[in-house]
Amino acid sequence: MNRSLTLDDLVLAGITLAAGLVLAFLSRMLLRWLAGRAERTRWSGDDVIVDALRSVVPWAAIAGGAAAAAVALPLTRTVRHHVDQFLQVWLILVVTVSAARVIAGLVRSVTQSRSGVAGSATIFVNITRVLVLAIGFLVVLQTLGISIAPLLTALGVGGLAVALALQDTLANLFAGVHILASKTVQPGDYIRLSSGEEGYVVDINWRQTTVRQLSNNLVVVPNGQLAKSNMTNFTRPEQQLTVLVQVGVSYDADLDQVERVTAEVVTETMTEITGAVPDHEPAIRFHTFGDSRIGFTVILGVGEFSDQYRVKHEFIKRLHRRYREEGISIPAPTRTVALQQGAVVIPQQRAGQDLP
Repeated sequence: MNRSLTLDDLVLAGITLAAGLVLAFLSRMLLRWLAGRAERTRWSGDDVIVDALRSVVPWAAIAGGAAAAAVALPLTRTVRHHVDQFLQVWLILVVTVSAARVIAGLVRSVTQSRSGVAGSATIFVNITRVLVLAIGFLVVLQTLGISIAPLLTALGVGGLAVALALQDTLANLFAGVHILASKTVQPGDYIRLSSGEEGYVVDINWRQTTVRQLSNNLVVVPNGQLAKSNMTNFTRPEQQLTVLVQVGVSYDADLDQVERVTAEVVTETMTEITGAVPDHEPAIRFHTFGDSRIGFTVILGVGEFSDQYRVKHEFIKRLHRRYREEGISIPAPTRTVALQQGAVVIPQQRAGQDLP
């Protein structure tokens, strides 16, 4: 425009800018009320969406007010072009950051709902966030009139050098994606590696897998090493598992009575102890004529790996007490010593197995 700036122009621009600020304030209050309603629902995705809208909607209202104020002022074509370009870049950045938050939050919600109570797979969250931000950055460059074709070409050439320099990092990245995609290991699983480390998988990120041991220590394993090592997953295909307890009784014991009493103790333990499987059928299998006892195995059912210690602890205490009440003896290890002309000769050693 060629006309000069007047007081009416300033008043109109101030009104439109104030209207944008008021609209931003009201929208933020409305979204805060919606956030309170979203917290009452079971789905966590609505919390993520409302939280992102609380960032993008007020800024969009302010940008709209600023754009209306720019229209009301007698600006030159060049200045108006720069103002419009600035507001467009502003809106694109706000929308990009909000979209990255929404998509990353939804991905985190999905991975946690499918991976267990303590699940957190940040590798997918980080990948989606970087992709959305990269797309927004390219859109900003295109809006500013900067051609992105040479940039993409340079990235393609430079990507080869980066890939060669970051071989281990990329190997761990793709190994982590493969582990999660194949569902061999998920956050929340209890695993044991061939190297001896074991514990609950806490997180799988772009470089490493974090395992929390029962002692509450954290073990960090590179994804590439985890993908190549032999591993036992105690959570898949089912979280419930069976544990074996080795027991032995004397040769004088009535094996039918032993089996009946042991089955009653198993049923009692499975019903009353937290972490046991109530519908587990008692399983007792005699298998060995030992040196001083008849050995057998008791099979217990537990809900998950760490429950076995509590269940075995209670079962052994109850079984020992019940055997004493029923008169069933558990022989101790014995050793025969023979004396010949002052020398001590140990012709035979008999070692039984105690209750674990």
